[in-house]
Amino acid sequence: MARRITQRELRNDSGDIMRGLDRGQSFVVTRNGVDVGELHPARTRRFVAADVVAAAFGSAPAIDFDRFREDVDAMLDQDAAPRA
Repeated sequence: MARRITQRELRNDSGDIMRGLDRGQSFVVTRNGVDVGELHPARTRRFVAADVVAAAFGSAPAIDFDRFREDVDAMLDQDAAPRA
């Protein structure tokens, strides 16, 4: 559950709020009692080494580009004419 904080708390206690975000806390910012925004921790990105990716996809079947184009054309209307 997100902790509700006022605009003034955000301004005055930004260091504490940033440390809370580091710990995974979320906040709802209010102004005059009205919700105006949310602060959530950023998602951490996971690095996957190139050799791991190559190994994972190394046994995947080759792509037949002509068949792929036919499948796309069959599913999507790619006519350049404007739609009414």
